Amino acid sequence: MTIYLPIAELSVNVLIILGMGAAVGFLSGMFGVGGGFLITPLLIFYNIPPVVAVATGANQVVASSISGAITHFRRGTIDIKLGTVLLLGGLAGATLGIWIFAALRRIGQLDLVISLAYVLLLGSVGSLMLAESISALRRAKRNETMPLRRPGHHGWIHRLPLKVRFKKSKIYLSIIPVAGLGFCIGILTSVMGVGGGFIMVPAMIYLLRIPTNVVVGTSLFQIIFVSAYTVIVQATANYTVDIVLAFVLMIAGVIGAQYGVRVGQKLRGEQLRALLALLVLAVGIRLAVELVLPPADIYSVISSGSGF
Repeated sequence: MTIYLPIAELSVNVLIILGMGAAVGFLSGMFGVGGGFLITPLLIFYNIPPVVAVATGANQVVASSISGAITHFRRGTIDIKLGTVLLLGGLAGATLGIWIFAALRRIGQLDLVISLAYVLLLGSVGSLMLAESISALRRAKRNETMPLRRPGHHGWIHRLPLKVRFKKSKIYLSIIPVAGLGFCIGILTSVMGVGGGFIMVPAMIYLLRIPTNVVVGTSLFQIIFVSAYTVIVQATANYTVDIVLAFVLMIAGVIGAQYGVRVGQKLRGEQLRALLALLVLAVGIRLAVELVLPPADIYSVISSGSGF
């Protein structure tokens, strides 16, 4: 069963697209990530043009994140105040990222930049996460605990000004690193079509020292609004959002996310991080292989628009 995608200008198997959306939605709910780091490469692997994959993938991120965030909201595991600070930084970053996206598209380097950025980002983040997860699993096996900081000893982040007390997360922290993290995620969302949860979740846990039980829901809260903003601007300014593709992905993603949340609640934090790290690395390796292998079609026909 095939459907035609008007913006991507090709026909695709709707069952494959539904499967992609459901799988990414499941992972979104289980890991607390938007899923864009996975859906965008999957769409590219399926021959969807990268510019369309990035913009449309962000739409699926919104759907999956909403579904997962609703569940976390009901359980009271979202820090709205912290999420709002992340959101403000994210909107600013997304605005800059959309400008970068348009500039790269004009000079014809967008596809290459997207692929290279994914390989570098997923490879580095996945490697760091996997190393930490293996270390945590070993400590858990030996019944060891992670060394705690000495009382009164704080890193440079805790010495920054403009501190605010986030009661839900039980932390007293400057809004500068929080907004800065949101800003960086906003750029990634608009340029690469990712929700950014695979970076934001580890950063919130290890860098900002936010409790794990609040991190996932708060991450999804920020991802919803930044991704939605990106989709709207990409659709109106760059005309790269394929509504048909987005609708199919959205339906499947919402369903998959509900099941993902249930599974995620049954796994330990170390196990979740290890699985996410392996997934991130697998996608990065697959993209790297695509970059070095020769294309199947070396030559392509481009219409000049002259009528001949």
